[in-house]
Amino acid sequence: MGLPKEFTYRGHTINDLQQMSMDEFIKLLPARQRRSLTKGLSDEQRILLEQIRTSGKEAAKAVKTHCRDMIILPEMVGKTILIHSGKEFGSLTIRPEMIGHYLGEFVITNKKVVHGTPGIGASRSSMYVPLK
Repeated sequence: MGLPKEFTYRGHTINDLQQMSMDEFIKLLPARQRRSLTKGLSDEQRILLEQIRTSGKEAAKAVKTHCRDMIILPEMVGKTILIHSGKEFGSLTIRPEMIGHYLGEFVITNKKVVHGTPGIGASRSSMYVPLK
């Protein structure tokens, strides 16, 4: 049994990625993410990034956000973020494998529909459902 394989993103280790400048990192990303980041961060994304940076200096405090379109950057690895799913905040601890994806990809916005049994008077077929 060998050692566990070290994480790399396009040939770079997590430490290399964290040491890179933002411009160098952007060149490694896929086209959609690269285009989004070269346009610049929105005000909401900029605020989130500042909160993540300041929360790192304090205790392991989770940051709440509605910003689902933020791309996960190497400096976010290890942080816990509460992302809004439309109804509630879902907790997400960022791992190295998530780099380059959007935050919204990891907190689902819809639930599986589970239908109950038909009630009395729901349809003609409900006449034949045995009552308790």
